[in-house]
Amino acid sequence: MRLDSIHKTVNGKTYTSHLIREAYRDNGRTRHRTIANLSGRSDGEIEAIRLALKHQGDLANLGSIREDLHVQQGLSVGAVLTLAAVAKRLGIDKALGNSQQAKRALWQVLARCIDQGSRLSAVRLAGTHAACDVLGLEAFDEDDLYANLDWLHEHQAAIEDRLFRQRHPDKKAELFLYDVTSSYLEGVDNELAAFGYNRDRKRGKRQIVIGLLCDEAGCPLSVEVFAGNTADTSTFAAQVRKVADRFGGGPVTLVGDRGMIKGPQIELLQAEEGDFHYITAITKPQIESLLTRGLLQLELFDEDLAEVTDDDTNIRYVLRRNPQRAEEMAANRQDKHQAVADLVAAKNAYLAEHPRASVEVALRGVQQKIDKLRLSPWLQITSGARRLSLVRDEEALAEVSQNSMAVIA
Repeated sequence: MRLDSIHKTVNGKTYTSHLIREAYRDNGRTRHRTIANLSGRSDGEIEAIRLALKHQGDLANLGSIREDLHVQQGLSVGAVLTLAAVAKRLGIDKALGNSQQAKRALWQVLARCIDQGSRLSAVRLAGTHAACDVLGLEAFDEDDLYANLDWLHEHQAAIEDRLFRQRHPDKKAELFLYDVTSSYLEGVDNELAAFGYNRDRKRGKRQIVIGLLCDEAGCPLSVEVFAGNTADTSTFAAQVRKVADRFGGGPVTLVGDRGMIKGPQIELLQAEEGDFHYITAITKPQIESLLTRGLLQLELFDEDLAEVTDDDTNIRYVLRRNPQRAEEMAANRQDKHQAVADLVAAKNAYLAEHPRASVEVALRGVQQKIDKLRLSPWLQITSGARRLSLVRDEEALAEVSQNSMAVIA
């Protein structure tokens, strides 16, 4: 492959064509064909291409040909372009608007996707990525981004409403999913920071509680931050009000786990004007109570799916057997049983080696282990001739195993 420059004079005027050509064999004869016509390129571009083709077998050393040749990395474009296209498809850019504050907010979202960090890191990231060129941003610093967070707080409800209307133009969403999480803080200078139930298991760290409301497809509709000592159930009322005032418009069903929707929350839904429903899971003691009352029968769990309605409360229970979970729980019981058996073996060895050791103390230690692992309904410890023995109640174990198959949602 080569670059040919062909000069042709017509009516006293010389025309130059720059062609990339290659030679090939055709029935034993050498022929030439044109791959590209570069006649419209500048002289500098032509010479650069000519130089590259001349050294195409040794491009690694091309930089040493000219001492004044300088190569540098330009701004990265791909990540910003890709994420900006995703944001446009999701309607995020439209919901934010076209102001400089809106574009800064969009960059904060994209920057978190590219490389999580602080406001300062987002500014530095814009120095290596074509954020300003792609998004139409004016120059900014970290103070501008912190001020932008205040702008987002002031306009949060309006932005969320615009996103909701894009996904639900008829405003007829009927199913809403809600749950909370927490995030611990290293510092203390936060008006919502407080000690509470720490899901991150960071003892001694203040935290904030974050509630996320989604539609039936799991797409976020609204996020709200609460003080770190707020109980999960205490955040529920704000979501009911939000759904009723902003996202409702028809029958509404709220979905939460068994720790979210309890008696007071159910009463709150029933007191609200409108057609409110809920879906939640019930606890193991509640399942056992329903079995004792006879409202549920274990035979129902032999089916893939079953429904039972309590006429007294008008609550509909949907039941499904979960064999995978039953296997997991059976394996867990076996592991716990083995842990107790290992302890009994250690206690028996100690009693055999120490004639003056107390059998009652050994019995008490094993019983504490059984109680801690919640195996006492079907596992007992006995002693005789200074030796401890485990006794399994197979009938009780079978009942526990059968009850564990039930998962009610």
